[in-house]
Amino acid sequence: MSENAAVPASRTAGSQTLARGITVLKAVASAREGMTIQDVADQIGVHRTIAYRILNTLSDAQLIHKGSDSRYRGASGLLQLSSAGHSAMREAAMPVLAELANELGQTVSLIVQEGPDAVALAVVEPRNRTYRISFAEGSRHPLNLGAAGHAISSCLPPSPLDPEGVRLARANGYSLTYGEVEPNMYGLAAPLRGVAWESPACVNLITTRKELAESATGAVMAAAARISSRMA
Repeated sequence: MSENAAVPASRTAGSQTLARGITVLKAVASAREGMTIQDVADQIGVHRTIAYRILNTLSDAQLIHKGSDSRYRGASGLLQLSSAGHSAMREAAMPVLAELANELGQTVSLIVQEGPDAVALAVVEPRNRTYRISFAEGSRHPLNLGAAGHAISSCLPPSPLDPEGVRLARANGYSLTYGEVEPNMYGLAAPLRGVAWESPACVNLITTRKELAESATGAVMAAAARISSRMA
C-alpha cells in the first residue's frame, strides 16, 4: 500500500475527537471559574451537542466534574495525572512531611504550581492531632495569594510587578501570611530550591496559631532543604 494512501475516515474522526478532548481538558483545567457547555462549544468551535458529549466522556473518566452552578472544573482524576509526573518529588517529600507534621503537631503539605494556581500535591496530618484542619490533596488557590503562592512565585524569575509578599519570600527564604486564602488561618511556606523541578514547589504549614507559625520558620525551611537534597 502506498504511503500516500488515504487515511480511513474512522481513524481521522477518532484523531479529531481525541484532539478536541485534549483541548477541552486543558481549557477546563485552566479556567479557575469553570466553563459552561456553551463556553466549551465556543472554545473548540462545535455545536453544544458535541461539546456536551466530550464533557460527559471526561466526566466519566473523573477528569472533570460538573458543579451545582452547571460549570465544569478539573476533578480528582486530573490531579492523579498531574501527580504521576510529580511522583519522584512526592516520594522524596512524604517522609520529611510526616516528620515535620509530627514535630509541629500541625497539618503540612507539599504545594506545586499548576498553571495560575497553587495545588496541594501531598498533605500530611500529625499522628496525635487534637484539631483537624480541612485541607485535602488537590486543594487549589490562586498563585498570587497565600504563603504557598508567594513561596512558589519566589522561585520564578524576578519581575518589577512582583508583589511585596513575593519579594519578601525571595529575600527571606520563606513566606508568612494571615487570612489570604482562608479566614483566621496563618500560612507559612518555604520553597524547594537547587534542583531543576518539573514545577516550582514549596513546603506549606497552615495553622490557627500565630506564635506557632512565627516560631516554625526554621523547621519548615529545613524540611524544604531536606526534600531538595533528596531530589538532587
